[in-house]
Amino acid sequence: MADSTEKKGFLGSFLSLPNDNPKKTLFVAIMLCLVCSILVSTAAVSLKPLQTSNKKDDIKRNILAVTGLSDQEGTLDELFSRFEVKLVDLDTGLYAISDIDPVVYDQRKASADPMMSVALPGGQDIAGISRRANMAPVYLLTEGDTIKQVVLPVHGYGLWSTLYGFLSLEGDFNTITGLRFYEHAETPGLGGEVDNPKWRAKWDGKKVFDEEGNVEIRVIRGYVDAKTADAEHKVDGLSGATLTSNGVTNLLQYWLGDHGFGPYLKNMRSELGK
Repeated sequence: MADSTEKKGFLGSFLSLPNDNPKKTLFVAIMLCLVCSILVSTAAVSLKPLQTSNKKDDIKRNILAVTGLSDQEGTLDELFSRFEVKLVDLDTGLYAISDIDPVVYDQRKASADPMMSVALPGGQDIAGISRRANMAPVYLLTEGDTIKQVVLPVHGYGLWSTLYGFLSLEGDFNTITGLRFYEHAETPGLGGEVDNPKWRAKWDGKKVFDEEGNVEIRVIRGYVDAKTADAEHKVDGLSGATLTSNGVTNLLQYWLGDHGFGPYLKNMRSELGK
């Protein structure tokens, strides 16, 4: 019997074991996990460039959508090439002097890097973002030397999630032309109504600043009509989603305020004499 086992070798002896043998079951399970992990890892590595490309294209589509350029003729890259992308130093409000390519700059990744961001004290962190990157990109839609629109990336916490989006302003750096969120996990039918085209349309033409330069834009509880005081600074609340509505107000007031794009917008408005 021993001679017969030796002739079979390890593999032959192993395969001859009953299928319900614990050793055989464990070995098969381990090999199956190993093969699956290799397949998953290989797929993740091979698909990463495509995922990265798709993510960049999605950002471009949302920027085109928030500026109203989505319906114009041309490829995605052709339409997006109309924008000039610059990095802004959020502390000074000036364009940053940096070797970083603003087109590939990842603000979300930078905000997690202590060398490229700052921690926000509780009283300052009204948007619930914990850390703020030192620099942020702005997307300038120009005609000749005239800035027609500027798109600002904004984000902040709602009810269940951080909402990431873009706010577009006219060349006066005050009048809103669009607000669009491209990533969030708010409740469908409630906070998820930030995606509703009818609600998004309510932002068009609203004003960010009052005559003294204070950030006044906000989402109110209820509806805005002709009788609403300071209606140009207010947008209808989301029915049944007070916390998400408050979150949108907070993130806009943070990013348009002194610790966000406020210094940049003030500089640009000063150049226009406003």
